[in-house]
Amino acid sequence: MYQRQGKAAYKADLSNTELLAMYLGNPENNFKSIHVAGTNGKGSTSHMLASILQEAGYNVGLYTSPHLKDFRERIKINGTMIPKRNVSAFVTKNQDFFEANQLSFFEMTVGLAFDYFSKSKVDIAIIEVGLGGRLDSTNIITPELSIITNIGFDHTQFLGNTLPEIAKEKAGIIKVGVPVIVGEYNTETISVFEEIATDLNAVLYKAFETKGAVMQSDLKGDYQKSNIRTVQTAIKVLQKKNYSVGIQHLAKGLLNVVKNTGLLGRWQILQEQPKIICDTAHNKEGLQFTLRQLEKLNYRVLHIVLGFVSDKDLEQVLPLFPKQARYYFCQPEIERAMDVSVLKEHAEKLGLKGYVYDSVQKALEAAKKEIFNHDVIYVGGSTFVVAEVV
Repeated sequence: MYQRQGKAAYKADLSNTELLAMYLGNPENNFKSIHVAGTNGKGSTSHMLASILQEAGYNVGLYTSPHLKDFRERIKINGTMIPKRNVSAFVTKNQDFFEANQLSFFEMTVGLAFDYFSKSKVDIAIIEVGLGGRLDSTNIITPELSIITNIGFDHTQFLGNTLPEIAKEKAGIIKVGVPVIVGEYNTETISVFEEIATDLNAVLYKAFETKGAVMQSDLKGDYQKSNIRTVQTAIKVLQKKNYSVGIQHLAKGLLNVVKNTGLLGRWQILQEQPKIICDTAHNKEGLQFTLRQLEKLNYRVLHIVLGFVSDKDLEQVLPLFPKQARYYFCQPEIERAMDVSVLKEHAEKLGLKGYVYDSVQKALEAAKKEIFNHDVIYVGGSTFVVAEVV
């Protein structure tokens, strides 16, 4: 419901999740885990870690959100989605409890994931935070390692309007005595992490200060370099905790993320000639990286298929987009979609010229009719826009 409706479905409270976990027999205590939070990059980081641990021979659970095409993408073991029968059986068995306690979609999904990982006896599960950290439904675990990729302005209506406020919410995943890695940071946020880590006796690792070369990955976005550095630091910490992960597993895992985990939508090249690229970047920090990478490409004309969700702050993101591109404004098929006429009106005020289409597919088809071999099409603005083209 949150994925489709937005903030109306958000519950900032762990009591329901704790109640559900107790009802299920606290499955989160039956497997080891790594907890991953952050404004951007937490999905890519989670998939990289899962891929590396799979290469090292571990039975690896992976919980992420949102999904692109299929709900079951959220819950995987060794890259394979949870079977449909497991989902339906879990709902059938527990439906009375769900309804009696008015559990949210996300709370039920977390319960399903933890129950599935427990019953499947995974060696370790990579658990991506849904939103924030401190009050996120995933935050009932005590992990082997906590990771915070970075801090930016997203979901400010829930997490706060300043970077230190948002950092404090993300830092809510830090647990007593559990090492924590911070990927990217600045003077405003690092002091928050240092204070909380010190209070909880958690060793703090700053990935950005880690020496050594950034390794190669099949995830090609320039922004992945920071995520890779974070992952390399995470593997060093796991090695200290006696996990059998060698440099060969690290290298192979990074090069086979898509193959091992099924990750989609991160600087994904849908077609080479002419080049069509999609990316799920949807906030200011993520889009800055992606659009910077677009600028580096050689093309005659850049065509941008663009749509957003209704609560997106257009004043933050639209000025990032190049005026010289041709735009194909659209809206994904969800309740939260921003009205395409509203998007076009705001875009034109900033000199972004284009036409309106009532679906993502129609916008993409229109762009394809206009391109020549040396053109590039970029599809983005929202996870939900990308979901309709991958």
